[in-house]
Amino acid sequence: MFIQTEDTPNPLTVKFLPGREVLAQGTASYVPDDIGTAPLLVQKLLTIAGVVSVFLSGDFISVTKSADADWALLRPHILGAIMDYYSRNQETLDAGAPAQKPTYDAASLSQIEKDIIELLDTRVRPAVAQDGGDIVFDRFEDGIVYVHLQGACSGCPSSTLTLKSGVENMLRHYIPEVEEVRAV
Repeated sequence: MFIQTEDTPNPLTVKFLPGREVLAQGTASYVPDDIGTAPLLVQKLLTIAGVVSVFLSGDFISVTKSADADWALLRPHILGAIMDYYSRNQETLDAGAPAQKPTYDAASLSQIEKDIIELLDTRVRPAVAQDGGDIVFDRFEDGIVYVHLQGACSGCPSSTLTLKSGVENMLRHYIPEVEEVRAV
């Protein structure tokens, strides 16, 4: 089995691509406090000294390390855990994986909110996923779009620039009611 790795804009996060489906749908994010309910692979990754979070998506796993951990020492352990898991298990990690649930009631969304979600889902999320992360709509109030940043995007030094120069400018262009985008 060959697992590709990609550095992300966040120096604390690396994206691992096992060459097979990780989650059939949605995303899931885990920290050490979730170890009791996490899928087996995530449990193994979270027990590696220096790993502080694991983010799962359709075809990749993003692993975030503590600031004092060294990627040169962590990568072999992470790669070993992923290879070991997939050599023993053929299924995706959906079993036990908490899919990200929307923080909003889809039935009560305004047309502006639906338009914001559509733009985020079709234009922003695919680009953010390439960097090992995700962006999820939280709410829209008083001209401000609130979003959750996950995976490599969470805590990334360039996430503020991406939100302001990229996401905010695009949303303001298509939806004049949008004045600002903020991370929750």
